[in-house]
Amino acid sequence: MLVADIDTPALLIDAVALEENLATMAAALPGTRLRPHVKAHKCTALARRQAAAGHRSFTCATIRECEGMAAAGLGEDLLLANEVLDTRRLGNLVAAGARVTVAVDSAETIQAAVAGGVREVLIDVNVGLPRCGCSVQDAGRLADLARGHGLEVRGVMGYEGHVVGLPDAADRAQKCKVAMEMLLAAHADVGGELVSAGGTGTYAINTWANEIQAGSYALMDTAYGRLGLPFRQAAFVLTTVVSRSDGWAVGNAGLKAFGMDHGNPQLADGTVMFCSDEHVTFAPPRAVGELAWLAPAHIDPTMSCHERAYLFSGDTVVDIWPIDLRGW
Repeated sequence: MLVADIDTPALLIDAVALEENLATMAAALPGTRLRPHVKAHKCTALARRQAAAGHRSFTCATIRECEGMAAAGLGEDLLLANEVLDTRRLGNLVAAGARVTVAVDSAETIQAAVAGGVREVLIDVNVGLPRCGCSVQDAGRLADLARGHGLEVRGVMGYEGHVVGLPDAADRAQKCKVAMEMLLAAHADVGGELVSAGGTGTYAINTWANEIQAGSYALMDTAYGRLGLPFRQAAFVLTTVVSRSDGWAVGNAGLKAFGMDHGNPQLADGTVMFCSDEHVTFAPPRAVGELAWLAPAHIDPTMSCHERAYLFSGDTVVDIWPIDLRGW
């Protein structure tokens, strides 16, 4: 199959760029230093490539991701880095032989882990991102409560998500340090072997955590592309020009083909003006029927917009991967 034969809109992955990105990260964070976050691609075929590069422990965002990873034989060490109040499906995975750890930040989430049959937890600590996580001061109490319920507390996690995308490298490093000092203070009270944190934007500067949860590095997006990281853009949405005017062209990929929270996708040889439901308008104009390659601004939600990814090398499709971890 040739790239030109693919029905558009379609998600494409540059096989060479992907392998380079995986190798670059494996050299920087070998083995258990990286716990790749599968929410960034939602694809067990890609997760197998990460495992082949030496990264066999994974971070998940949903119970569905945990189930899919375990079913694919990639369940030797899964972390659900998210609070859930019904862990019975996770407990079923544990009973079937997978290792599943869940994040907790309250008495309620600890009780949910116990009730559902999950045996291992991480204490989720708020290190500056106003999302999930307990206070630093409460982490030790929650760890004691979890142990009192018979759970193994593996350590702490804290996501510096308010830091990972900061464009100024010095500012990013300083604010990462502040966040991780908070996490280490919590770890001193909690104990356990894991200090889990980080993302693609801080993978190289977060030396405080002993495992990094980066995921976007594999495929990349234009938001992270602005930071000067040593990873290539590997994921694109291919669109076909369906209309042309004197000043612009319209492709058949719109809001339903991209994660838009970080802005418009980018066109290497043009400017995207705006996206609507099923259309992207860009300039300069090009001929009806011509293909255009768009780089998404945020890779994680973009992957969830597509059922499959076409892995290509040059003009040839070398594989088709289902995006099989979508949904809940």
